[in-house]
Amino acid sequence: MATQTDALPYSIELWDEGGEALERVLARAIDAQLARAIFHAARKEHPDGRILLRRGSRTIADSAD
Repeated sequence: MATQTDALPYSIELWDEGGEALERVLARAIDAQLARAIFHAARKEHPDGRILLRRGSRTIADSAD
């Protein structure tokens, strides 16, 4: 049986200010192009937050960079 992580492998996450604790998963996406668009929108929506774009445990983009 496929899980949500299998069907939507990309996650856009909001982390606490120190980058030590995940506050919440803002969205999931099926492909990299959509995930990047959501990541950029999330950065605008949460300008002071740390946003990570991840595929599984691998970080693809980090708003702190």
